Amino acid sequence: MMEWLQLLLPAWTMGTLLVFLTAPLGCLMLWRRMSFFADTMAHGTLLGVALAGALSAPLWLGVTFLAFLLVAILWVLHDPRLPNDALLALCSATLLCSGLLFIQHIPSLRPELLSYLFGDLLQISWSDLPMFALVIMAALVVLYRNWRAQIQIAIDPDIAISEGVNAKWQRLVFMLLLALFTVLALRAVGSLLMGALLVIPALTARLLAHSPQQMVLWAFVIAQLGVTIGLWSSAVVNISTGLSIVLTMALVFALIFTVQKMKKLV
Repeated sequence: MMEWLQLLLPAWTMGTLLVFLTAPLGCLMLWRRMSFFADTMAHGTLLGVALAGALSAPLWLGVTFLAFLLVAILWVLHDPRLPNDALLALCSATLLCSGLLFIQHIPSLRPELLSYLFGDLLQISWSDLPMFALVIMAALVVLYRNWRAQIQIAIDPDIAISEGVNAKWQRLVFMLLLALFTVLALRAVGSLLMGALLVIPALTARLLAHSPQQMVLWAFVIAQLGVTIGLWSSAVVNISTGLSIVLTMALVFALIFTVQKMKKLV
């Protein structure tokens, strides 16, 4: 039992810390209709992994560089003539294909490809946690200071701008926070499932909440349930932690949705 705790507790602690960002960012992403952005950032991390492997650099450095480079690219490509979802689809497909192509030609990365795609929280050790906690706290401080403006932009950008909110700056802050989240979440659920970690708790919370504050709180609870149940069950049935966490969250969504539908029919 002690061996299990030594293996799972650091992973669970990391997942719990990550949930503090998952809930508010996921809700903001849903309100701002930017779900595709998370997937684009997530797919881009594979190219960051490949670049780090090719240069024999730390993994986090390659992923961080690529995430913030993608923010800069999307900032430059922003054009009223080009739909945002189409631009994100272009970047997502290009980065995913480029990352897989590079990884195929770097033999040292192939054995760990599944962990990059689907995550492995069990690789987290106690020594990793202080830095993760510090980065997450810094991100939460930035989010807290800009929360009101982010809500105003999500509700009605035109009214927010008329009240003095800098919409471009708030968009950049939000994109940078999501970029930082992708770097942190790569170890948890991998590049292919990162969007689900943000979207599913927020989507489920929308079924239960009656205000923005309630939605964030419910998203936190649901994400925490997903991380806790998913992590421990993944160890029991020996499957990828990322798959287990996302499937657990999806089951919670299905259960709540079904119960609410049945109540309406009664």
